[in-house]
Amino acid sequence: MPTKTRGNSFPINGQARPWSGLAIAVCLALGLVASPAHAALSFEEGLARDPESNALLYREQHLVRRVDGQPRERLVLYRCADGTAFARKRVDYRDSVQAPEFSLEDARLGYGEGLRRRGDAGTVWVREGAGRKERSAALDDARARLVADAGFDEFIRGQWAALSAGKSVPLRFAVPSRLESLGFKLSRVGQATHAGEAADVFRLRLGGVLGWVAPHIDVAYGRESRRLLRFEGLSNLREDDGRSQLAARIDFPRPARAATEQQWQAFQDLALSGCRVRG
Repeated sequence: MPTKTRGNSFPINGQARPWSGLAIAVCLALGLVASPAHAALSFEEGLARDPESNALLYREQHLVRRVDGQPRERLVLYRCADGTAFARKRVDYRDSVQAPEFSLEDARLGYGEGLRRRGDAGTVWVREGAGRKERSAALDDARARLVADAGFDEFIRGQWAALSAGKSVPLRFAVPSRLESLGFKLSRVGQATHAGEAADVFRLRLGGVLGWVAPHIDVAYGRESRRLLRFEGLSNLREDDGRSQLAARIDFPRPARAATEQQWQAFQDLALSGCRVRG
């Protein structure tokens, strides 16, 4: 999931502009005895297709570790249509579920980006290609509705009542490629049916005047399950040549299912290779 709105870019006046998820101990009565934390691993796959041709571009395979129902870690493999794993993302929710620490590495380009956290402080970083020097900058709004990467999933669920009531919800989205966060607005724009579920569709767009000219992102969430069913817009990956963000429609046709520690280890250890998402 799309893990799915970071470092995106769109052209304005000829220049690229970026568009661009704590376990709580459960205590018994009077808090005298703590019950053991319950950890679980799940797997879910997203199929990313070209919005125009419907050709399969890549698959994103998510492993999520939850403790007492709250996300703790996420590990994502991105695979070309032939199965080659070309990118990997790690997400750590322990300091924040809404603006988690994360890192993305793409073997096609040597590109990397992410967010490092130390308590409430956050630093975004980017490496624009193989052999390029990493650049980083501290964020000065780490507590001001900051959202990062897969934390967008948790943000939507946390704002569900307000969004369902028709309210537009502001947020700051971390954009590593720009070494800052940008102001966005999120609102409910309609209804749909995806993967056999009735869904609510939410739109994320830049705030201010740019919100009317910049590309937006639409996400559909199951009304009952509240799980991501479809993402449409600029993804968190770049085109094969690295010059622009990859536009995709990403569907999550099946609910998450149980996974194993062996799968986690395999995802973690698998060597990444270059491939072309457009064949």
